[in-house]
Amino acid sequence: MDGTHLSPQAHARLQEEMAWRSGPRRQEISQWIERAREHGDIRENADYDAAKNEQGHNEARIRHLDALLKTAVIVEGAGDDVVAPGTVVKILMAGDDEPIEYLVGSIEERHDTYDVLSVSSPLGQALIGTEVGAEVSYEIQTRNGDKRTMSVEVVDIRAL
Repeated sequence: MDGTHLSPQAHARLQEEMAWRSGPRRQEISQWIERAREHGDIRENADYDAAKNEQGHNEARIRHLDALLKTAVIVEGAGDDVVAPGTVVKILMAGDDEPIEYLVGSIEERHDTYDVLSVSSPLGQALIGTEVGAEVSYEIQTRNGDKRTMSVEVVDIRAL
């Protein structure tokens, strides 16, 4: 799937974070660096090192957010008939007794009730476009490098 699929709420949250990081947060870090420089030799200044480290993290997050927001696909009104970004899917893993519910979307989504299933994950890719009753298999790689095939059944789909 092309782009980063986001709910309108996640998109707004990321835009707010981008504005904060590229504005007030950048200024806070700049002031922190200036204060740390006033303490003398920056080669042996832990506060300066910490400020520069935080500046690097902030700038990296700004670049990441910029890329996400440029490719964002805002998903609204997902239906109840097929698994798609913005739907809640209930699946039953082979061998399990209790189904699990996930919000299908981007790893940038946050939800109080549901864990998010990324559309780019192996399970997410296998489920996209399926209907209730479908049984799908997907492959995962274990920590020791072995590949393992997993199977799930789609029990329910609904819009968030």
